[in-house]
Amino acid sequence: MVAGWFTGEGEDFRLVGTRCSACRSVFFPREDAFCRNPGCQGGDLVELSLSKRGRIWSYTDTHYRPPSPYVTNPELPWRPYALIAVELEAERIVVLGQAVPGVAVADLAVGMEAEVVPGVLHEDAQTTWTTWHWRPTGVAG
Repeated sequence: MVAGWFTGEGEDFRLVGTRCSACRSVFFPREDAFCRNPGCQGGDLVELSLSKRGRIWSYTDTHYRPPSPYVTNPELPWRPYALIAVELEAERIVVLGQAVPGVAVADLAVGMEAEVVPGVLHEDAQTTWTTWHWRPTGVAG
């Protein structure tokens, strides 16, 4: 888990971003040092919970094992997964993330509603690394 990128569990699970008090730009991942908007003179950065739902803006699938620092077991065969870019209308940003397990690109369409849910990036005998996944609404998982 990357500290400060998400919070809560179950229905209360949310991605955490920041908003600049001067230009109102929203950032994810969160920004704690300065406003990333090059046209802004800067303001205080305020933490906010991002919208739980948005619309699929784009999607693709992966057919290769990503390089380090992504954690995978090279002894196991690689399993492709879908990546989904979801536009959060209220925040006017697009957030990329994995689809929930079992959802493939054939199940997706631009404009579909999707919601953020907790997911597992990797686990071993000692640790479970948590992340977020996108689940098209109406899909169990």
